[in-house]
Amino acid sequence: MIQSLMSNLTPILTFDYPIRSRYAETDQMGYVYHGRYLEYFETTRTEFIRKAGVTYKSLEDSGVMMPVMNAHLEFIRPVFYDEMVNVRLKIFELPTVRLKTHYEITGADGTLRVKGAVTLCFMDSKTRRPCRPPEVFTNGIKSFIGHG
Repeated sequence: MIQSLMSNLTPILTFDYPIRSRYAETDQMGYVYHGRYLEYFETTRTEFIRKAGVTYKSLEDSGVMMPVMNAHLEFIRPVFYDEMVNVRLKIFELPTVRLKTHYEITGADGTLRVKGAVTLCFMDSKTRRPCRPPEVFTNGIKSFIGHG
């Protein structure tokens, strides 16, 4: 499913973030536990948003929350304890009410380990209804597209 969503389109932006797996993130087999990959995605997304000039805290302080609407993971090969990986965030369209993010985790040798997608919704914290992203958020993403 993720492959078909990502293979035919060119992302409007990509953002790479390196992460080293920690002992506490692994299971008895020495593999990074499957639920941890969503945390890797969140860390990468948070750092991307910060690099684009906005923070989750500033969004929340302005009354905008971003709950996850759906998440999808596809496991190709495991990541092991103490392994450096690169998490690549891809965005294919500017957000409207939803921010659709796609991810690829690769090992230091370039092998694909995990693919995923997460969709978040911009939500007014008072009304708990969907809303458009703040202009500062959209402008931050637009400025990042030109600079990467």
